[in-house]
Amino acid sequence: MTPFEKFVGVCKRIEGISGSLEITSIVAQFFREVDDAELGIATYFIMGKVFPVWAELELGIGPNLLYSAISKTSSLPVRRVEELVKETGDVGYAAEKAIASGKSHLNFFSAEELSIRDVYARFEKIARLTGKGSQDAKIKNLQYLFSAAKPEETVYIARLAVEEMRIGVGEGIVRDAIADAFNVPSDLVERGYMLTNDFGIVASTAKKDGTPGLEKLGTVLGRPLKMMLAQVAEGIGEAIEEMGTVAVEWKFDGARVQIHRDGDHIIIYSRRLESVTPSLPDIVRSIKSNVKANAIILDGEVVALGKDKRPMAFQEILRRFRRKYDVSATALEIPLYLNLFDILYLDGKSLIDMPLAERRKLLEEVCDSGIVAKQTVTGEAGVVEAIYKDALAAGHEGVMLKNPVSLYMPGKRGKNWLKLKPIMETLDLVVIGGEWGEGRRANLIGSYLLACRDPDSEKLLTIGRVATGITDEQLGELTGLFGELIISESGIHVDFEPKVVFEVAFEEIQKSPNYDSGYALRFPRLVNVRSDKSVEDADSIEKVEQLYIRQKGKENFKPE
Repeated sequence: MTPFEKFVGVCKRIEGISGSLEITSIVAQFFREVDDAELGIATYFIMGKVFPVWAELELGIGPNLLYSAISKTSSLPVRRVEELVKETGDVGYAAEKAIASGKSHLNFFSAEELSIRDVYARFEKIARLTGKGSQDAKIKNLQYLFSAAKPEETVYIARLAVEEMRIGVGEGIVRDAIADAFNVPSDLVERGYMLTNDFGIVASTAKKDGTPGLEKLGTVLGRPLKMMLAQVAEGIGEAIEEMGTVAVEWKFDGARVQIHRDGDHIIIYSRRLESVTPSLPDIVRSIKSNVKANAIILDGEVVALGKDKRPMAFQEILRRFRRKYDVSATALEIPLYLNLFDILYLDGKSLIDMPLAERRKLLEEVCDSGIVAKQTVTGEAGVVEAIYKDALAAGHEGVMLKNPVSLYMPGKRGKNWLKLKPIMETLDLVVIGGEWGEGRRANLIGSYLLACRDPDSEKLLTIGRVATGITDEQLGELTGLFGELIISESGIHVDFEPKVVFEVAFEEIQKSPNYDSGYALRFPRLVNVRSDKSVEDADSIEKVEQLYIRQKGKENFKPE
């Protein structure tokens, strides 16, 4: 077994380094040295995760529960733990200080030391606790970990408990570290990750079977693939000139889903590749009734339609996705309709390397037309524009323009799928801070500091603040949401754990020295809280730069 202390030492080294190449080298060496049985766990831990995102296990540890565990371990009041979090700006350092200064820090393991497997096993036990008394049991299990840990280890146990490692190791570094550690091509590592959505499987395969093993990794029922993504179309004419003919579909104002069916066992994954199956019994019934195949993976969009048959607000869809109780009543209040547009797997065979036109034929063969999104293949701009206008008239976002010969590229955003919308592209940005309001809004967080991702450094780069597009009711809801994510305060300024993604519209992007990204948003407004997206799904600085260049070169497409 690999000592957890070894993992801690790696994390501490990384925290003092800014260069991604050096960090990658350190992580690669760690992967070489970690015990085979713990290699998969190590890939999650180093990114601040405990389980792969597709796993149905959730820790269910919020800040309040963690503070209670620290309080009981240290004998300090919860109020003092909260003060330490604000003073240090880090729940890990707060845990270390509290437990080191407390009265009851006993080492349950005495001469034994915690291994990576020990920590994972305890977290897995916590994740499986449900029902009456589960909160108290989770606290006791955290106490056990804290009491067994050395002072420096408590820092990283606390951070893992809320899945916020804060050492700047993301997907890019882990991908390159696996390639370096086991001498395999990084593009094969990335392909394996896109297909399995699990770096643990990819790392173990690379170590055991090398390049041939990675080449054999494929689509598996019950393990979601990264979803293929679209980029913004410059216009209809440009898309047709690029592709020759385009497959045109409505861009629905809904939520993306990936559906896995193995006989009567159906799993529905959200855009974040988390199972939302229990919340969507109506979609499960629809699949059972309208899909002929028993072993299949489907890609599509669910839309909530009101009595007028127009799309309901996106937040209503999220209510369905989050609902855990009274699901049937909520399903009647917010009915969802399925629109399938792709098929990725059928009867034991992966279809992602098959052209879209051929995948579409199979989709139509095995699914009832009532749940398949309408598609028109054309090379005429007038036909595309008519479909575009119909989609907008129905209340949807626009159209998708797809290359009929394109393969399905998990996790990739490219020119084979283009989205055409009537307004400038919105950005999905991470909320990292805010400011308390004034006057009657003094008890509400009134503005929010936004950041985009830098994939190279794994850092978040500030790009502006948003305070418009938010109703008083939303301000109250958001203040409650972010209240549990506060890590430090200074006057009216608040810093948050980077957990929440806002979809933000804006008039234009401007150069600005006031923000880390070098850009600022002019007239930003909140469109949606994207609960279906993780920080890793937020837009990158590259996308910001592309939008800036595009807006300088030409006006956005506007149909006549």
